[in-house]
Amino acid sequence: MEYLIAALLGVLEGLTEFIPVSSTGHLLLAGHFLGFQSTGKTFEVVIQLGAVLALVFVYFAKLGWVLGNMHRDPAALRFAVSVLLAFIPAVVIGVLAHDFIKAVLFETPRLIAVMLILGGIVLLFVDRLAPPAQFEDASALPLRKALTIGLIQCLAMVPGVSRSGATIVGARMLGVGRVAAAEFSFFLSLPTMAGAVAYDMYKSRDLLDFSDLGQIGVGFAAAFVVAILVVRWVLAYVGRNGFAVFGWWRIMVGSLALLALSAGF
Repeated sequence: MEYLIAALLGVLEGLTEFIPVSSTGHLLLAGHFLGFQSTGKTFEVVIQLGAVLALVFVYFAKLGWVLGNMHRDPAALRFAVSVLLAFIPAVVIGVLAHDFIKAVLFETPRLIAVMLILGGIVLLFVDRLAPPAQFEDASALPLRKALTIGLIQCLAMVPGVSRSGATIVGARMLGVGRVAAAEFSFFLSLPTMAGAVAYDMYKSRDLLDFSDLGQIGVGFAAAFVVAILVVRWVLAYVGRNGFAVFGWWRIMVGSLALLALSAGF
C-alpha cells in the first residue's frame, strides 16, 4: 500500500507541477486525506526533483543554447538575466518567510482548498481580461516585465495559489501571449524549484529520513515520467484552448476538499 500511495503522489506531482492548479496544494490535500506523512517531508521534497529534471530533459537543447552562448550572444544573455531577475523576489521572501509558510500555511487544509477555488475563478476570466498579446517569445521579455512576473510568483508561497498559475496569470495581464506565458513559467520554475528544494533540505537537514528509499524512488520516477508528458502537452493545449479547464478543475477539487473537511475527514 505504501508503494501504491508513493506512486500515486508521484503521478500527482508530475501532473500538477507545471499546470496552474497548485501541485503543492494537491499533494498536501492528498497527504491529508490519505493519512500519508514522511519524516521531515523528505518524500515530498525529493519527488519535486523528479519534476525539475523532467523540465531539464524536455528543454535540454534550449538550456544548452543559453548556457553555451551567454558569453557571445546578447539574446541568450538577456534571456538568462530575465529568468534570474524574476527569481530574485522568491529568494528574498522565501528565506524570510520560510518557517511561517511551512509551519502555518502548509498545515491549513481549509486555506489550501479556498485558494484553489479563488485561483480557479481567476483562471476562468484571465483570457477575457488580459490585454492583447504584445510578447509571443518567452526568451525576449523586457526585464521589467520579467521582474514583475517574479514578484507575482511570490503569491504562490501560499499553498493552493499555484506557482505556475500566478506566473501565467501575471504574464497574461502584462501582455504576454498564452504560450509564451506558460513557457516563461516553465523556465522560471527551474531556479525557483531547485532553490526551494535545496533550501527545504538544508532547513530540515536534521529531520530528513531516507530510510524509505524505495518509496521515494517510486515517487521520484513517477513524477519524472509524468512531468515530461505534461510539459510536452501543455503548451500545445493552452495555445488552442486557454486556461479555463484548469480553472474548473481547481474549483472542483477545492470544493470537494471543503466538503470533505466540513464532514470531518
